[in-house]
Amino acid sequence: MKIAIASDERTTLTTTIISDLQDRGHTLTLFGTLSSAEKPETDWPLTSSSAAEAVARGEDEGIVFCWTGTGASIAANKVAGIRAALCHDAETARGAKKWNHANVLAISLRSTSEAIAKEILDAWFETPFSDDEWNVKQIARIRELEEKHGRRKRTEKYWPGWCLFE
Repeated sequence: MKIAIASDERTTLTTTIISDLQDRGHTLTLFGTLSSAEKPETDWPLTSSSAAEAVARGEDEGIVFCWTGTGASIAANKVAGIRAALCHDAETARGAKKWNHANVLAISLRSTSEAIAKEILDAWFETPFSDDEWNVKQIARIRELEEKHGRRKRTEKYWPGWCLFE
């Protein structure tokens, strides 16, 4: 499997997960501080969206990290076709894959131990997408929402100087 991985920090956790994924036989594309770039990107919105864009272009799945994991998941979910899920345990990872057809896993650098990360990865890779009629309908509804809200007009609304979407 081809997996895009991004982080704004290189930590023991990211190194452990990269090693684990390589041991599982996955091909990795690394972004942010995990890449071998001379001056790697270190802002979590850019690192996470780069990995998500790689998934949208054809990588099988992605894993994104930031301190809480929340920002990485938000940034990844801005890319059309991405269903990023912040998972703090194996059961959440299992549900995200099964019922939400998540294709990007977001992990907190702060709160995820190496042991829990391994459990999360095991659940993530062992769990297939559910193909029952109800779940397929829910994923179709997500795609409809993406189409409905995919092209939005920029406005200067809420905070001066910030360009937000309506």
